[in-house]
Amino acid sequence: MDPTYPPEAAVYREKIQAFLAEHLPSDWSGIGALEPEAAGQFVSEWRNILYENNLLALSWPTEYGGPGLTSLEQVVMAEEFAKAGVPTGGSNDGFGIQMVGNTIIHWGTEEQKKHYLPRILSGEDVWCQGYSEPNAGSDLANLGCRAELDGDEWVVTGQKIWTSAGHLANHIFVLARTDPDAPKHKGITFLLVPMDQPGVEVRPIRMISGESEFNEIFFDEARTPKENVIGEVNGGWAVAMTLLGFERGESAATGPIAFRTEIDRLNELAKITGCADDPKIRQRLAWCHSKVEIMRYLGMRTLTKFLEGETPGPDAAITKLYWSEYHKVVSELSLDIIGAAAMTPTGKGPGSAFSADSAGAPADNIASWTGTFLNARAGTIYAGTSQVQRNILGEMVLGLPKEPRADGGAWKDSKS
Repeated sequence: MDPTYPPEAAVYREKIQAFLAEHLPSDWSGIGALEPEAAGQFVSEWRNILYENNLLALSWPTEYGGPGLTSLEQVVMAEEFAKAGVPTGGSNDGFGIQMVGNTIIHWGTEEQKKHYLPRILSGEDVWCQGYSEPNAGSDLANLGCRAELDGDEWVVTGQKIWTSAGHLANHIFVLARTDPDAPKHKGITFLLVPMDQPGVEVRPIRMISGESEFNEIFFDEARTPKENVIGEVNGGWAVAMTLLGFERGESAATGPIAFRTEIDRLNELAKITGCADDPKIRQRLAWCHSKVEIMRYLGMRTLTKFLEGETPGPDAAITKLYWSEYHKVVSELSLDIIGAAAMTPTGKGPGSAFSADSAGAPADNIASWTGTFLNARAGTIYAGTSQVQRNILGEMVLGLPKEPRADGGAWKDSKS
C-alpha cells in the first residue's frame, strides 16, 4: 500500500477543483442540502454539464466517447466529486456507464460498441441490472429466467428481483438460462433487452424505510434481437463476473470520504443533542472514527493495486464486508444520540437508499438518520451478503476448505 500520490495528482486535482468552482454555486454545500425535487433537477442538469465537458465514462477510451483518463486521474476526480458532494453521473449511470458500458467495451463486438456506447453517454439508453431472482440471490448461478431463440429473436420469460432504479430505465442487461441441460454456470447467456415493449412489467418494492428504489421485473415472452448477446451464447457467466468487477470500481476512493463526512455530521449531532460529553457516547464515536480510518487505509490498499493496473480480485470482498457491517453500528449510534425523537422523525429522508446520506445533509435532520438506519441493514445483503463475502475470503483468499455444495450436474436436474 502507498498512502501518497505522485506529484501529477496535485496538478489534476487543481484542474478538477477549478471545474467544480466554475460550475457549482458559490454557497454550495452538497446535494444532501437540497430538497428531493431540487436534488433530482440538479442531478439531471449536472449530468448534462458532465456530458458537455466530456467528464462521463472516465475510463472509456477516446475512440468510444470517453475522456480516456488515466487510473490516477479517475481516482482524483472521484475523490474531489465526493468531497464536493456531487455525483459523477445520473441516477442510472452506475449501471449504464460503469457496468454494462465497460462490459460492452471489454466483451462486445464493434457493432455493439458503435450502437450502444454513444446512446449510453447521451442518456438515450438508461440501464438497469437483471441478475437476482427469488431463487437466485447469493447463489446467482441458480437463476431460472430463460431465453429461447425464435428465428432472429430471443424470447425471454421469467422474473428478476431487487432491480435497483428499474423504474427509471428503458433497457436491462439480463442473465438468462439458454441451456437447461448444461451445468449451472455453463448454460447462461448475457442479453441486452429493451424494456419499452409488451411482455416487460416493472413492479416497485416498498422497503421498510418507505422508499421504492428496488423493483421486480417480469418477462412474459419479451423479445430482443439475436445479436444482443454479449460474449458467447451459454458463456454469460464469465461476462457477468467481469461486470461485477467493474461494479466495485470507484467505491474504494469515495466510500471512506462519504463515511468520514457522515461521522463529522454525527459528531455535530452529538453536540446539538448534548450527548457529546457522555463518556459512553464519546467512546462509541471514537470507535467509529477508528473504523473509518481503517476503511480509509483499506481503500488506499485497493487504490494502490488499481493504480498499478491490477483488476479487482476476491480480496475486494474485504471492503464490502467491512463497510456494510460497520454501517449498521454507526447508524444504531445515531439513533441512540437522537433518543426518543427518532420515533417521530422530522425533516427529509436520505437522498439514497444506499450507504450514507449525501454530503450537505443537515446534522439535525432526524429523518435522514432514521432512514439511513433502516437502509443500513440492506447493505449487508445487496451486492453480496456478508455471509457470501466471508465465504469468498475464507475459500479464495485464506485457502480454507470449501463448504459442501449440492449443486453439481445440470441445472435442470437440480430442479427435479
